Amino acid sequence: MEGPAWKYAGLSFFSRIKDVLSRGEDQSLMKKNSFAWLLPLLLLASCGGKDNVSVATLRGEIKGLGDDTLYIYGTDKFYGRMDTVPVRGGKFEATLSPDTLAAVWLLFGDGTEYPLYLDKGEDIRIEGSAANLSALTVTGNPANEELSAFLKELAGLAQPSEKVLEEKAEAFITSHASSLASIYLLEKYFVQKPRPDYDRLKRLTEGMSGELKDRPLVSEVLERISAEERVAPGKTAPFFTIANRKGESLARTDFKGKYLLLHFWASWDRPSREANAALRRVYLQEKKNKDFALLGISLDVDKAAWERAIGQDTLEWEQGCDFKGWNSELLKKFGIQSLPANLLLHPSGRIEARDLDETALRKKLEEAGRKE
Repeated sequence: MEGPAWKYAGLSFFSRIKDVLSRGEDQSLMKKNSFAWLLPLLLLASCGGKDNVSVATLRGEIKGLGDDTLYIYGTDKFYGRMDTVPVRGGKFEATLSPDTLAAVWLLFGDGTEYPLYLDKGEDIRIEGSAANLSALTVTGNPANEELSAFLKELAGLAQPSEKVLEEKAEAFITSHASSLASIYLLEKYFVQKPRPDYDRLKRLTEGMSGELKDRPLVSEVLERISAEERVAPGKTAPFFTIANRKGESLARTDFKGKYLLLHFWASWDRPSREANAALRRVYLQEKKNKDFALLGISLDVDKAAWERAIGQDTLEWEQGCDFKGWNSELLKKFGIQSLPANLLLHPSGRIEARDLDETALRKKLEEAGRKE
């Protein structure tokens, strides 16, 4: 399961609301933003009747769209509301009020989203076909025109591989260091991954202008890169304590002289439960190994659900939970953004490796045994 900061960024507006409302136990959205982002989006702002200098005009024609309603909502604090745009016979026109140059989503009735950029005094025009809403022609400012050209280029490719798409997105970002469109591509192709390549993200964000780095998403990426570097293999693991099932405090020093695998999981996360099964196999093999220990750290907020999962998965090793979900300080200390996750700590407290699968973990333990 993907982590809190970016989990919702790539989903549609309706999907985000549905996902949040359908998961009463979901803590992921609460890490930084809580539910505050929902309120302005659900309040539909009226438009029109304002000075043309302080507003942006949006107009266009999408053939085959017929009569519909479009929704426009912001992706960050620079456009914290939603506007509705009626469509008649495929044509539409609206007056919008951005606070400054803002990135927004244009949401169609079928759930398709298209990124737009608008600022005060701009005349944004959109043309295209309802048969291909992912390749519209958008004019009115450089960001729209650059991204429009890029998306049309992709639409013309015959089933491009993920590698090809990433290479093209990277080339665009590198050559458009000041364009808001680069943030969209950074998110779509490099951030929205179960395991982002942070070296690549660092390289791409380092080349961006200061204005882009101040944007919320890029700021989050930079913070995440910094967190990753703090807990990279070879670095000393941060000090931590966590309460076990008996309420007793556990710390790294309680496993002195041992290789310690910290396993981050949650009862409600299916991949975590599958990882528990793999770790149980390792545990049974290494049970008599006095130089190895396991510590499960759960993101549960419901103690009963946590303990039930421990029993169902037959987790015989030590377990800890602070019942703060994604707000846990341990996640920040260890840079955990997705589940399941693990870190193998050397007896000295040094971080030996991260996110090991069953085979890689067994190999590491074999290597450690030979060294001893």
